[in-house]
Amino acid sequence: MRAVSLVPSLTEAVARSAPGVLAGATDWCTHPPDLDVVRVGGTKNPKTDRIVSLAPDLVIANEEENRQPDLAALRAAGLEVLVTEVRDVPQAFRELDRVLTACGVTARPRWLDEVEETWSALPPPEVRRTAVVPVWRRPWMVLGRDTFAGDVLARLGVEHVHAAHPERYPRVPLEELRAAAPDVVVLPDEPYRFTADDGPEAFPGLPCALVSGRHLTWYGPSLAEAPRVLGRALRAARP
Repeated sequence: MRAVSLVPSLTEAVARSAPGVLAGATDWCTHPPDLDVVRVGGTKNPKTDRIVSLAPDLVIANEEENRQPDLAALRAAGLEVLVTEVRDVPQAFRELDRVLTACGVTARPRWLDEVEETWSALPPPEVRRTAVVPVWRRPWMVLGRDTFAGDVLARLGVEHVHAAHPERYPRVPLEELRAAAPDVVVLPDEPYRFTADDGPEAFPGLPCALVSGRHLTWYGPSLAEAPRVLGRALRAARP
């Protein structure tokens, strides 16, 4: 079995569960750190000719992270493309199971059972807070409706204020974000790399939580530690 992954979180899941299956992965596939495979470009601009040359049995993609024209080109070249869709935590477990099965994993990995148990055992949040969650700036874009990251935060007691927006990642003027007066501004380090010097200064007087984008947006082995890592960052929020 040979597969190419165009989704960083799924790259990590496959590499851990089916060593040797991955023949290629994107430049953004950073986990596991010692992954030694052919790099095929970015998630939004993969080198389709390089992927075809690897002759994989399967290309793993995601409806949000990858562009339809690229996936169509791979199918036109005769490759099988598995496209995942993940809008909440339970769906992530189902899609992980589907991907690993397609990669030849015959027994459900123990890590996936442990991740699911971790999230099933989460106690109800004692306090619920509102949040604005930017994912980009210039222009400012935030989490909107039906996002995996939004569901992760909701399960940790953080309701983002644009959860009912018609768009999944709407552009919202900075003045409007500030006027929402959330309890906390959640600033992940991906896809835009917010840092202590790039992001919090746009929200004077509002508590800001710098969080790991991998733990907020990836669905894979990192989900096991996500509640702890994100919870610590949210508790440390400072204006």
